[in-house]
Amino acid sequence: MSTPEPSDVGPKFGGDMRVSDSDRDQVMTVLSSAYAEGRLTKDEHDERLAAATSARTFDDLVPLTRDLVPLHAPIRTNVPAHQPPGVNVPQIDRHSTGDSMNLIAVFGGSSRKGVWRVRRKINSFAMFGGSDLDFTEAIFEHDVIEITGFWMFGGLDIKIPEGVEVDDEVVGIFGGSDVKNTRPVPGGPKIVLKGIALFGGVSVKGPKTRRT
Repeated sequence: MSTPEPSDVGPKFGGDMRVSDSDRDQVMTVLSSAYAEGRLTKDEHDERLAAATSARTFDDLVPLTRDLVPLHAPIRTNVPAHQPPGVNVPQIDRHSTGDSMNLIAVFGGSSRKGVWRVRRKINSFAMFGGSDLDFTEAIFEHDVIEITGFWMFGGLDIKIPEGVEVDDEVVGIFGGSDVKNTRPVPGGPKIVLKGIALFGGVSVKGPKTRRT
């Protein structure tokens, strides 16, 4: 028995309108959440994800989530339901500008700060120099960001906002890494640090703890 098509989706209601990448991303977020919650099997998730990727109109997208959310309900974003007061989850926008970026400092320095888009991978190299990464106003393109580097007689200073988790896997040889004041929350992005600090180091600082 086939499921009847919704009566309020069609040309009269904009169902034949072209969808944007943002529309597709929102539907894919719903599908991924449903799969994580066990409401879709892996095959169902993969099939619907492929359909969402190739969708051209809203008539193509609506059936993919019709049995997962009410037709007129707002699509959930990647913000935890029980977010601690005063803790902000950084914005995640999956409009990718590329897979990786390089940060090189040799007898000098390099930095990224202000509003900038964080790619999936960041390669950092510092020799007798240093680099700065300020994520406080950055827009994350992925849930997990991997920073891989080699720091010799140099280093990398990272500043993160509330809501970001840091996984430190740096190997220190006459050097090391230091992570302070992180305040991660469920649903927030994660930064994974990898690489070697040889007579150098990596420093990660989160916001100072508020006084009560």
